[in-house]
Amino acid sequence: MGPDDELEEAIEKAHAPFERRVGATIAIIAAALALVSVFGHIETTEELLLQQKAADQWAFHQSKSIRRYQSEVAADVLSALKDTAGAARYRENYDKYEKDAEKTLDLARDLQRESAVAGRRALRLHLGEIFLEMAIVFSSLAVLTGRRAFWWSGMAGGAIGFVVAATVFVIR
Repeated sequence: MGPDDELEEAIEKAHAPFERRVGATIAIIAAALALVSVFGHIETTEELLLQQKAADQWAFHQSKSIRRYQSEVAADVLSALKDTAGAARYRENYDKYEKDAEKTLDLARDLQRESAVAGRRALRLHLGEIFLEMAIVFSSLAVLTGRRAFWWSGMAGGAIGFVVAATVFVIR
């Protein structure tokens, strides 16, 4: 074993602690990325489900409005035909459908608001995910090049990604 071989071996041993630290950093960032990614997908799914429920409520509201209009027309026709009992029955239906329509309208609006909140949360989680992914890339570059600047960039990106994702808890 020549002096050059010993020098190369000493250099490899000197880099090993750095590589272990960077490897541990990558493992931590990857675990955070997995969690943020899963929560981002859950929020996206929640947003879509709430959008669908809101659309269903809007359709239900529309059907109540149509029934209310039909009851109003029937009551007017029966009033014109001097059938007061039938007209009264349709007036009751009209009032019932009008009250029901307001409830479904309020529920549809609430579901739309909830969907928008879930969408904002999902977006925030996905932004955090981007920073965490970039942090893994920079940390990997640190292992490949042995440069600490990439490692620090990776840790900074990981911290930013984690903070951005954690702000999901303040979105209302």
